Amino acid sequence: MNGDGEGGSGSGVPDRGTSLATKTREKVKRPNMYRVLLLNDDYTPMDFVVHVLQHYFNKGRDDATRIMLHVHQNGVGECGVFTYEVAETKVTQVMDCARKNQHPLQCIMERN
Repeated sequence: MNGDGEGGSGSGVPDRGTSLATKTREKVKRPNMYRVLLLNDDYTPMDFVVHVLQHYFNKGRDDATRIMLHVHQNGVGECGVFTYEVAETKVTQVMDCARKNQHPLQCIMERN
């Protein structure tokens, strides 16, 4: 006998041939992100574009005006970066709003 009343390693813990099971942890993949863009046209009023940016993208008046002017001067401007589902929803909302208000405003999304 080894004096501790248990068989095995002398640590007081029975040696039963057990081993530690390890589980590999899967890495969580970050979702792809998409840029939502407004395209310039010669017909949609600037105030309507500012309204869209405020309402659908939660931009303040100053940020919305800055983005609208960027779209006007450069032909395209970024409204935000979102997951696929959110970007798709925002594009649909903007396009529906533009259509209902009879404006040719175009909103698209592209992978970031």
